Amino acid sequence: MTHRTTHPATDGTTTAAGSPVRARPAARPAALLSAVAAVLFALAAPAPVATASSVHRIPLPALMADTGGGDQLITARAPTTRATTGTVRWWQRHNGRWRQAGSAPARFGAGGLTEGSTRVQGTSTTPTGLYDLPFAFGTAPPPSGTASPYRRVGADSWWCEDNASASYNRWVAPLPPDCAAGESERLADYPTQYARALVIGFNYHRPVHGRGAGIFLHVNGKGATAGCVSVPAGAMARILAWVRPSAHPHVAIGTAYGPTALTRY
Repeated sequence: MTHRTTHPATDGTTTAAGSPVRARPAARPAALLSAVAAVLFALAAPAPVATASSVHRIPLPALMADTGGGDQLITARAPTTRATTGTVRWWQRHNGRWRQAGSAPARFGAGGLTEGSTRVQGTSTTPTGLYDLPFAFGTAPPPSGTASPYRRVGADSWWCEDNASASYNRWVAPLPPDCAAGESERLADYPTQYARALVIGFNYHRPVHGRGAGIFLHVNGKGATAGCVSVPAGAMARILAWVRPSAHPHVAIGTAYGPTALTRY
């Protein structure tokens, strides 16, 4: 494209020497509009969107109302109260910061999950809440590195679930006279599920009869549990080798959202 050259006009005045004084060129409207438009576009442009990789994810324990005060926490979370599957994760706190130490798929009660403080025995529901982990047990030897107190299951090892018994929600060996066998679990009858397990402190320290007994974190069986939380055998072994009583470990059970949200406990 060619441009035609034009000469600027004078304003009609002259210098002392009689030479005409050239006037300043008039501002070009198109150039000014372009500059203004560029400024407005820059001001209106959205800020850069943060990507997932640029945002630091907050560890789940840091979002919880309570973690038990220790440096180890196991979380068992289901999508909803009707779910029978979810995820177990175990966390370690170091220098005030929580880091995930492992995870595994989890199974819950065939009846889903329910608020632990109002749970009813015989509903096959997993109680939500925050609980301690009194001791471990199993039909198999403890994994290498296990520090939790570990009881080997024998032929006379039972968990009393008889509401009329003074031994309600307790390990007993042998079965006491006031605890009916039909209302209890003979632990050796479940060699797969109870190969290795951790007692969950639900309704344990001050048992409320009728609320439930025998709630454990144990190895998977064929499907949903009767109210416990279960994980694959390899994960159960890793958890037992990781748990340290000196770290005051707890387990938090809950859902992703709602009144039984895990972060409430």
